[in-house]
Amino acid sequence: MKWIVPLLLAGAFLHAMTADEIVTKMEDNLRGVNTYNKITMHIQTTRNTRTMEIEAWSKGSDLSFIRINYPIKDRGITFLKRDNQMWQYVPKIEKTIKIPASMMMQSWMGSGFSNDDMVRESSMSKDYYKEILSQNDTSYTLELRPKEEAAVVWGKITMEVDRKTLVPNFVDYYDEDAQLTRTLYYKDIKPIDGRYVPHTWVMQPKGEESHKAVTTVIIDAIDFNPKIEDARFTQNALKRYSK
Repeated sequence: MKWIVPLLLAGAFLHAMTADEIVTKMEDNLRGVNTYNKITMHIQTTRNTRTMEIEAWSKGSDLSFIRINYPIKDRGITFLKRDNQMWQYVPKIEKTIKIPASMMMQSWMGSGFSNDDMVRESSMSKDYYKEILSQNDTSYTLELRPKEEAAVVWGKITMEVDRKTLVPNFVDYYDEDAQLTRTLYYKDIKPIDGRYVPHTWVMQPKGEESHKAVTTVIIDAIDFNPKIEDARFTQNALKRYSK
């Protein structure tokens, strides 16, 4: 019977997940490949709370299209990302604006999320070195540091990932001076199409940024296998699908 323990330990070792595997599966779980989302975003500041209703389509990590449906004053504003380029169409002035790479980390529509967050420009699985700092029966704690060639702003990212769902409990984002800037919490986890999906996302500013907006995203509908026409990811679509 003595041989059973070494075999069990060997089996556990062979099936242990690496940091790269955890982050890749986590990101795939959250993003999918082709997806459609209908979401409500609540942006709370010290003065007021405002609500936005948004639809978003994506193919892979290179194509994203976003349309704002509410509030009325912003209705029809659209965003397109193709590869590493991003545009915005504003119906009130009937103008398409190209968003430069230098503004990808700027706030998206005054929320706690950035342009980069909304159109999935950067990738944790591709742009960062990963390390497991610790683990227990329920979760992994990981640290991510940017690769030298990666065009990312964060100096470090740490996260606690649930072992069963491979959904982060929270993700901490640090600036280049190693100061904690914001924390993203994932809540209300539900199984959909063979994956676990957080239906509530809360972006909480930290430290010197703590006076900024707390943003809560509610997933109202999600489809991981939608039919999305290629025409949606063209500059002409910015105006066409704004109506």
